[in-house]
Amino acid sequence: MSNNREIISYVAIIIIGIILAQHMNVVVSGSMEPVFYRGDVVVIEKTDFLGIHEINPTDLKIGDIVIYHAIWFPEPVIHRIIATGTAINGSQYYITKGDNNPIQDPYPVYDNQILAKVVTIGNTPVVIPKVGYITIWIRGL
Repeated sequence: MSNNREIISYVAIIIIGIILAQHMNVVVSGSMEPVFYRGDVVVIEKTDFLGIHEINPTDLKIGDIVIYHAIWFPEPVIHRIIATGTAINGSQYYITKGDNNPIQDPYPVYDNQILAKVVTIGNTPVVIPKVGYITIWIRGL
């Protein structure tokens, strides 16, 4: 009986760890400095996590920090929404920009490109400093 409890405890720890890891994102550039830095980890809410829609990508607002599939960069981009709009076909789009970048991103971001939103408390993103350097080193970024 004790062995079963131990096994169940380990399985629960592994499952919780996997869920937590899926709600964290490593920052790989300095485009959002000084809000967060390369190597920091941000806590996120996903548009689709195992079929659960934690956020609705059409309900985002100016000031939200999002992670999206960029058509101009091979990796997901994490930038702030600085403007919103509606396309001719009625779909929502966002204009994004890294806080540390001099200009906005080159293309609008449509709601179907949004992967996640950074969790904030008040107006402050939830950040775990420097923990992501290990991931950056392993991935060779």
